[in-house]
Amino acid sequence: MNRRTLLAAALLSSLVALNAYAADPLKVAFVYVGPVGDAGWTYAHEQGRLAMEKALGGKVVTTYVENVPEGADAERVIRKLAADGNKLVFTTSFGFMNPTEKVAKAFPNVVFEHATGYKLAKNLGVYETRQYEGTYLQGVIAAKMSKSGTIGFVGSYPVPEVIRNINAYTLGAQSVNPAIKTKVVWINSWYDPAKERQAAETLIAQGADVLTQNTDSPATLQVAQEKGKYAFGWDSDMAKFAPKAHLTATTNSWGDFYTRTAQSVIAGTWKSAEVRGGLSEGMVKMSPLNAVIPADTAKLFDAKKAALVGGEIKPFHGPIKDQSGALKVAAGKELSLADLKGMNWYVQGVEGTIPK
Repeated sequence: MNRRTLLAAALLSSLVALNAYAADPLKVAFVYVGPVGDAGWTYAHEQGRLAMEKALGGKVVTTYVENVPEGADAERVIRKLAADGNKLVFTTSFGFMNPTEKVAKAFPNVVFEHATGYKLAKNLGVYETRQYEGTYLQGVIAAKMSKSGTIGFVGSYPVPEVIRNINAYTLGAQSVNPAIKTKVVWINSWYDPAKERQAAETLIAQGADVLTQNTDSPATLQVAQEKGKYAFGWDSDMAKFAPKAHLTATTNSWGDFYTRTAQSVIAGTWKSAEVRGGLSEGMVKMSPLNAVIPADTAKLFDAKKAALVGGEIKPFHGPIKDQSGALKVAAGKELSLADLKGMNWYVQGVEGTIPK
């Protein structure tokens, strides 16, 4: 074999190796705060992961770790996933923010995306839905369906994303009935069916007859059905768990975002950013309305939804007062993104205090 033949063979071998390397799938990992289950926040993220796999086929290889506590355990899990060769890691709960930021500094060649947070870095982006748009619509229906004038909210943790949802629920209800009241019971957990059940029972005992939640299980709905009350699903359609009580659900649709993000990492075009999407972007969707909802209420719901999509209605458009009656958002003004991200106060009409 002469020198030219050897050179050609070597070049061909290099090209084959290069093509094989280029064809290696992107390793993508997901960190879940709760069980995948068949409903709720983590379930919705899992559906997004599966949608990404279906869309990208052999271009990606994915894995996930469920039931990861927020804190030191989260840091260990995230660090291991990065060390295992995953080049894109999604951490899907607010309490994963600081661990994600810390691990991102140690692995500058790995892309991290954190859900519902606010800390950015060169290799760390954040994403969330404007879920409060759907919660506002829940409030509209709640006010129309409530006989007591009191509605209820099962809260997880007193962080801004949850407080936004409580306030949006109340403001939506007040757009129909300005005198309506919202009661809140906090359980200090994202997923704890027993505590969720107890909280729902407490709210109903306090006079609330339409409930919603910022927790992951269908326990609140199941209690509502047992007590002859109404409730809303959260993060995913929960109608199958309590078909008589389930009025609609505010659901999150993550598949398109996960697919686009993975494509950008593969293409080398990914850049750190804050991504937020709501009804107009299809990242927030409302499940079908229960037939028990009167036609005039369904018509009002559809009109309000169209106005939210079109931008004619914005949930945090003034005038808005806090519990003390102080004006927080003037007429004609809208709460800023920075204030939304740091919301730590209740609107007028929400009863109780925010735990410290």
